[in-house]
Amino acid sequence: MDHQPKARSTRRITLPSGRTIEVVCFSPSDAVVPGLHTCQQCDSDLVQPVAWTEAPNGFWELVLQCPNCFWQHAGRFDQSRVDALEESLDEGLADMLDDLRRLTQLNMSDEIDRFAAALHADLILPEDF
Repeated sequence: MDHQPKARSTRRITLPSGRTIEVVCFSPSDAVVPGLHTCQQCDSDLVQPVAWTEAPNGFWELVLQCPNCFWQHAGRFDQSRVDALEESLDEGLADMLDDLRRLTQLNMSDEIDRFAAALHADLILPEDF
């Protein structure tokens, strides 16, 4: 039986019903290297760069900030870690765009339902246009 300490990562998912759940994933701690997108204070995975400059020898100097607890960290990171951060930010953007698309569709569906109900109840007048 494996008694290695397990590291966890948490991801919040909003279901189509609007209900929010948290999915917790466990993995061996020696296999987990926290990415630059993970807050070292509150463990949020929403850390983002607020300033950056290119440094010599393929490194980048970044100032990272967590929007949850406002933790900040400045450091010099190699290209592979910066690439991993950029990939995480791209995934986050794709998730936000998916959520926006879904919310827009739900809002439009709700507006159509209300308009149809108003038409059915003869509540729409010529002055409404």
